[in-house]
Amino acid sequence: MKTWRNASLAVTAAAVLALTTACGQEKGTQNTNGQSVGAAAPAGAPAENAGGYGSDYGSGGAAQQGGAAAGPAGQLAVWDSKELGKVLTDSEGFTLYRFDKDSASPPKSNCEGECAKTWPVVSADGAKPPAGVDASLMGEVTRADGTKQLTLDGWPLYRYAKDTKPGEAKGQGVGGTWYAASPDGKKAAAGSGSEGAEEEAGAEEEAGAAEEEGGTPADLAGLSVRKDPELGEVVVDKNGMTVYRFQKDSAWPMKTACTGDCLKKWPVVAPVDKNDTEGIKLKGFVTFDRPDGIQQQTIDCWPLYTFAGDKKPGDTNGQGVGGTWFAVSPEGKVVK
Repeated sequence: MKTWRNASLAVTAAAVLALTTACGQEKGTQNTNGQSVGAAAPAGAPAENAGGYGSDYGSGGAAQQGGAAAGPAGQLAVWDSKELGKVLTDSEGFTLYRFDKDSASPPKSNCEGECAKTWPVVSADGAKPPAGVDASLMGEVTRADGTKQLTLDGWPLYRYAKDTKPGEAKGQGVGGTWYAASPDGKKAAAGSGSEGAEEEAGAEEEAGAAEEEGGTPADLAGLSVRKDPELGEVVVDKNGMTVYRFQKDSAWPMKTACTGDCLKKWPVVAPVDKNDTEGIKLKGFVTFDRPDGIQQQTIDCWPLYTFAGDKKPGDTNGQGVGGTWFAVSPEGKVVK
């Protein structure tokens, strides 16, 4: 047992050392999730981001209480969303979610700490199934703090702190890992409802038109390099969209100053396998586990984003916005 424990500690230490070396820094402290510990905010960042978490968790009660207590679900219900189809809600009509990084067999939650502030857990105490839903699908899992969390078909359930009223599902698809729960415990999918299907069909038609016009490059790597006539070599994602860096972020300690509504304008770049890159320097090419539960790709340990204001490949509308947002070079540097 002692030998196993010593080996485990050695592996953990090696992993942390590897991350430190990859980021090429000698100062600062970072935990195993890539979050800063006791660090000052980057220059120009708001004070509430000093811990890397921000304060924009929405106005839900659980968020205001720091996510300390799991909120009761009460009598569950089913909401027929035009966009998502049938969605599970609590007794007050708030959407319930599941997390892809959890497991259903056996049931296990991997959302702790700051993650649970953004995604408050749903208590299993007093929860009742909605009409027409098999009660045997409901269960519970004991979390590390002893809390009994409600599960559906084995999947732990959460609310989203940015849903501030019944009928909202702002957490749908966040980080590519959070989804509203359907009554059978599966993930609700965009386009499940009639209106969503129409929108999806429209999006496919627009995508087809873009391809006909030559607007969408084919078979791009997850991250690659494009030669821009004004900026030179810039990094683009698999859709050919320009990738950006935020000057208020920090590479070491790895930290983000873009939270809440900021992410609507500047969506994170999801993790990309190193083998799915072309022309990118792989120094500091690591995944950033953000406090909100989203995983984000980095180059040279700087978090990467795209810009919602870029409508087609080749757009660089985010360049220089606010004097803090800039396209990224293949080495992870800002392009000015």
